[in-house]
Amino acid sequence: MKAKFILFIRYFLVLLFVYAAVSKIITFEAFQIQLTQSPLLSVYANLIAYLVIIVELIIALLLTIRESKLLGLYLSYGLLVAFTLYIYLILNYSDFIPCSCGGILEKMGWHEHLWFNIMVTIFTLLAIYFHDSKIKHFYIISPAITLVSCLTIILLFLSSEHIIKKENPFIRRFLPHGVVQDKILDLTVNSFYFSGHKNDIVYLGNFTAPLRFISIDEKLQRTDFQIQIDSLKLPYTNLRLKTVYPNFYLADGTIPIIFIGSLNNKEQKKVAKVLSYKEAYFSDFIPIDSTAIAIKGQSNKNYHNIIGILKPNSEPKVRINKDLLETKSDGVFDTDGMLTYSREDNNFLYTFYYKNQFIQTDHNLSLIKRHTTIDTTKTTNITTAKLTTGENKMTTPVKAINSKVIAHRNLLFIISNSMGQNESKKMWKQASIVDVYDFTSSSYIASFQINHLGEDKLSDILVTDHFIYGLFDKNLVRYKMAKSLISKFH
Repeated sequence: MKAKFILFIRYFLVLLFVYAAVSKIITFEAFQIQLTQSPLLSVYANLIAYLVIIVELIIALLLTIRESKLLGLYLSYGLLVAFTLYIYLILNYSDFIPCSCGGILEKMGWHEHLWFNIMVTIFTLLAIYFHDSKIKHFYIISPAITLVSCLTIILLFLSSEHIIKKENPFIRRFLPHGVVQDKILDLTVNSFYFSGHKNDIVYLGNFTAPLRFISIDEKLQRTDFQIQIDSLKLPYTNLRLKTVYPNFYLADGTIPIIFIGSLNNKEQKKVAKVLSYKEAYFSDFIPIDSTAIAIKGQSNKNYHNIIGILKPNSEPKVRINKDLLETKSDGVFDTDGMLTYSREDNNFLYTFYYKNQFIQTDHNLSLIKRHTTIDTTKTTNITTAKLTTGENKMTTPVKAINSKVIAHRNLLFIISNSMGQNESKKMWKQASIVDVYDFTSSSYIASFQINHLGEDKLSDILVTDHFIYGLFDKNLVRYKMAKSLISKFH
């Protein structure tokens, strides 16, 4: 009876390991990518992908040879202990749970997979006990193998975490089902952009009709508004809207002028009055409140990018922090980037277009910390030429590594243009990739993809407590966020 049990377990393990190995070989690229997305083994994905297949086939071979079948059983036990501990760590100590492996266990959930492994491990240990004629060896070797297997997985986990967070090998961890499409709204035109939100009421400005804006409520019902200003004769070229409830702000930094109006009344015609006029030129602005506005602009001396605070009712009205944007080359393109603001944390984030860095400041633009992204591009080689006007022009076009940024609470969402290790070109052709960082703990959280809507790519993004909103040409799409991502808000 014992001999039949041992024989059954041996050939069951042979079948299991051979099938698993062959399945991995057939879908090797997908298997590599799955390992790369593992929260525990990301760094070692390439090595482990080959090693697991080789070990599974060698063990299967040892199990079929009479002289080495006991060795095969011991090695099977060690491998199963390692797999079981790996699944346990994923379920209990991982920030998120990745997609399951392929092959025979593809249809299993992670909990079912864990129990399957536990049962097979127990049966394998029992087969070893029945087979090993020297019981002393069993009581020495089996605990030793258990310890080695557990220590191996734990050390791999700890070292992988250290390398990901400290040595930056540019390996993304993709959230499975990071966002799930909820609803779509046809906006009829493709000139909208996000200007802000209040809870789950979203406001959108219009590039081609800057005196018009809309709100979208939680049911995705649209309301149109008209802005009335009394300075219509000024040469506006870049009027942009920002909404910070209970106010909205309309500004053109080329004049420069900033209007303020109220969102509180239910009238569709909104009156805006001048808040600031000819006090500071700027290319972008972010209202903190009705008394202070952060601005991004260029120095009138050398055209270097600068960031400051405009306070229309204070003296001095403009305060520039000249030390924030450090330059090692032209001072224009190497410091160019996007300014965003977390109202819940009262922090500004400035993310560079052409290098793997973002800056965190307080509401007065005093530096808190310089952070690096998982992209490994420390500096981009940008060649420039100075025009007779004194302006710098890029002579060799370079693609930005960070294209869009939005901050919400303690998280920073960056739409990236850079492909990480072991990522599929096919995925990049059909989706935009969003990297998520916790700037309060200076850590990379995870990434997720937002698929193109037909032929239309994601052009703008906005994040609330419950949803992520995306703009695709004429359509607004609302997505539900993964619970593992929502849990990171604080």
